Amino acid sequence: MPDRLTKRRRTSIAAWLAMLAGFAGAELAWADFYVAPDGSDANPGSKSAPFATLEAARDAVRKANRSAGNSITVWLRAGDYVRNHALELSQPDSGTTDAPVVWRSFPGEKVRLLGGVVLQNPAPVKDLVVLDRLKSEVRDKVVEYDLQPLGNSDFGELKSRGFGRPTQIAHSEFFYGGKPMTLARWPNDGEFTHIAGYPDANGEGDEHGGKIGALSEGFNYEGDRPNSWADTTDIWVHGYWAYDWANSYEHVAQLDTAKHLIKTAPPYGQYGFRNGQRFYFLNVLEELDQPGEWYLDRKAKKLYFWPPASTDKNGPREAILSVSAEPFFKLKDVSHVTIRGLVLEATRANGIEIRGGESDLVAGCLVCDIGDNGVVIEGGKNHGVRSCDIFDTGDGGVTMSGGDRQTLTPGGHFVENCHFQRQGRWSKCYVPAIHMQGVGLRASHNLIHDHPHCAILFWGNDHLIEYNDIHHIALETGDVGAIYTGRDYTFRGNKIRYNFIHETGGVGMGSMGVYMDDCVSGTEVLGNIFYKVHWAMFIGGGRDHHVENNLFVDCDPAVRVDGRGLDQSPVWHNMVDQTMRKRLADVPLALYRERYPAMKSLDEFYGPPEGPAITGDDFKGVPPGGNVIERNVCQGKWLDASWHSTTDMLTLRDNVVGDNVGVANPAAYDFTLSKDSPAWKAGFQPLPLDEIGLQPDELRKELKSISQIAKQQ
Repeated sequence: MPDRLTKRRRTSIAAWLAMLAGFAGAELAWADFYVAPDGSDANPGSKSAPFATLEAARDAVRKANRSAGNSITVWLRAGDYVRNHALELSQPDSGTTDAPVVWRSFPGEKVRLLGGVVLQNPAPVKDLVVLDRLKSEVRDKVVEYDLQPLGNSDFGELKSRGFGRPTQIAHSEFFYGGKPMTLARWPNDGEFTHIAGYPDANGEGDEHGGKIGALSEGFNYEGDRPNSWADTTDIWVHGYWAYDWANSYEHVAQLDTAKHLIKTAPPYGQYGFRNGQRFYFLNVLEELDQPGEWYLDRKAKKLYFWPPASTDKNGPREAILSVSAEPFFKLKDVSHVTIRGLVLEATRANGIEIRGGESDLVAGCLVCDIGDNGVVIEGGKNHGVRSCDIFDTGDGGVTMSGGDRQTLTPGGHFVENCHFQRQGRWSKCYVPAIHMQGVGLRASHNLIHDHPHCAILFWGNDHLIEYNDIHHIALETGDVGAIYTGRDYTFRGNKIRYNFIHETGGVGMGSMGVYMDDCVSGTEVLGNIFYKVHWAMFIGGGRDHHVENNLFVDCDPAVRVDGRGLDQSPVWHNMVDQTMRKRLADVPLALYRERYPAMKSLDEFYGPPEGPAITGDDFKGVPPGGNVIERNVCQGKWLDASWHSTTDMLTLRDNVVGDNVGVANPAAYDFTLSKDSPAWKAGFQPLPLDEIGLQPDELRKELKSISQIAKQQ
């Protein structure tokens, strides 16, 4: 017996020594590591002796012995982790299907990765030159932050961005109380002045037969406001220069107050200047005249700010200047990694980037005050963003591309149960909450609102958009859809079902609910609710759409169809004869015709694939054929078929239309139908009302807890 005990003791001692060797850098056998702001990278990364940096934890994960198939969790303890570079993960940092690697906050604790600096000690403005440039009534309201202690921090610079411009790393932004503040501008936030003409009174002809001023010649502005601005060397203008769906920021190269003329700096935007279009000036110190406005003097390293009135009992709110020009996480060829329960705040770049790899997940995170996109997913397969809040991004929310359009292989990426609010702070147009490109991607159960342009933008095939709640979009733009795609006959197999789209905005042409633009074809639109939407379901010349079992209430109208593909004016004829024909040639037609047989009907207009093609004067355009609109219920204005289209071109059956079709209480968002509604006799199927929008789950419960902790702090 004593010998056996001695042998056991020797075995235990050997195991203990092996564990100590692990502290010295040998392979580790346990599955958890810990990081804390007050930790040390000299520690072993245990709960009682955590690392200080994410990089130390990453290196420990790489060394860990995973031969037993154990998952690994990196627990981040409460506090701020100030980041000026990305945590870069590569293939060695991957987990497996059964043993993922998880980076997450410790339960009940707020963990924030911060790409900015918290500014302290605002002081009254003392510089007499600055005071002289401010309006007399605001001089005692504006405070300054001294940025000299930040040393060589990179604040970036304003750059041209917007429609037709490449995405660029943003300049520094200022956030107060967790919200982005407004760079000093005129007119003030929400207001615009207008183009008052351009030097060449005749202008140039645009593609729609109108007149437009040349970009190189500039434009005229209204009034004498700029006369009082002392320094115009870094003034910018932002505007919808020709169309209400195309904005950009341009540097003012010349401001001639005598001629009321502005010339912008090259490279120029995509369109010219149209008389009457909206714009405003920004980055003007003299226009710091409203609470919430700010201005950064990069040379003097001073930030000037008019704080909004505070109702906080604990005094001024937190002030943050974004500095980092990198994402918080960059995953390249990484698989089975989860990022969970973190607050990612105030970087000038994207929040998270995932490229290549498989089955990575961003879960239960708050991604906010981001300069560019919240999450970018490119390539790989089956990556997802689940139950996150993504607020206040300069560009889009989640942009994902995946799958192969040459083989129609699905990518499998998804965004589900996420809350999106206030995307497009800078770029405005075509930077949706969710951008889907490729084959076989999914957006489901999301809540999307307060967006200047479109909520969901998709390109490609076999995407699924379902159970989303979308409202108050198109708040600053026009000719836009809540859900949008366009200009390709090969975008087939897409399904838009069981979404609630309501109370959309729009200027000029207004906004649409589901916008099938410029002859795009072959979408199934099933079981959606449209409430107080301008043109709820819009088929812009396309074919083979199936609009079925939808409920329309107070729309204007519920369904609108046109036949622009038959128009002989150059802009539309060239679209179907050149652009659409080329896009048919860009895909393997045999595969597409097998998967989507309705595409064969295009042979009548373009000619069969084996030739000869119908071209020249023999090509008469493409009508909006094959569209089926059935078993829909409409309370209010129903159908408009015009501009080269008629109702005879549509298959209409079993639709129920009237001023009162038995909808319970739309104003209270109760869209149940009464038992005696005529819809039931027409074959209308009940809608899954309770399944639309955000759904409760453990991740959203944790996220709510994080938000409550943040408010308390």
